[in-house]
Amino acid sequence: MYKKKKIIAVIPARSGSKRLVNKNIKKLNGKPLVEWTIKAALSSKLIDKIFVSTDSQRIRDISTGCGLEVSFLRPSKFSKDKSPTWEAVIHALDKFKEMGEKFDYIALLEPTSPLRAKNDIDKAIKKIINNSKAETLVSLGKIYLEHPKISKKINSKKFVDPYIAVKKKIHQSQELDIAYFPYGVIYLSNVRSFYKNKTFYTSKTIPYLIERWQNYEIDDQLDFNVVENIMKKMEKKNG
Repeated sequence: MYKKKKIIAVIPARSGSKRLVNKNIKKLNGKPLVEWTIKAALSSKLIDKIFVSTDSQRIRDISTGCGLEVSFLRPSKFSKDKSPTWEAVIHALDKFKEMGEKFDYIALLEPTSPLRAKNDIDKAIKKIINNSKAETLVSLGKIYLEHPKISKKINSKKFVDPYIAVKKKIHQSQELDIAYFPYGVIYLSNVRSFYKNKTFYTSKTIPYLIERWQNYEIDDQLDFNVVENIMKKMEKKNG
């Protein structure tokens, strides 16, 4: 709790994954992928409840092994390949409301973004609650290489075109403005806004900026290998 605001962290971790099979339970640097995010949530001093939203008994067992209670599983209708994350969040909020638990803020922590710095979660929570005008918060990483203004597409004639039409030609990266990409380190929303909008993006979304080494999400084996190497180097650096 922070400033009398009750906070729930939801960790979405369904069983299905096509590009990287059993992604959420695959061992990353010695631990199942989902466990890294569970441990990060447990290190928070401000979160009141942590819930792993899953359709998998195996992931449920990993969660309970970390000391969490997974009192219900996510229904299969909310666990399909194309199921939007907001459905899982609303499902969790509704179930807890039925059980007599209500929250002021929802934090979404994605297992596929395990590269969190110490206190990222609590810093983000304080930032949104201390901003009386903010409805939501999204963790953003600065784009260093694949800037949208220099991205390309292949047209119907199989020639290369700019992905975005830009009036001024870009010759050097120094000419580019700063662009950001959202990563799953943390998403936050006040619960009232989330029920209304069913998204973490509104006209009153504020940023939480992360560092360069955190700009990775695990979607396939290459991502997995990169993140694992970064983890090992950061652990060695921090002793």
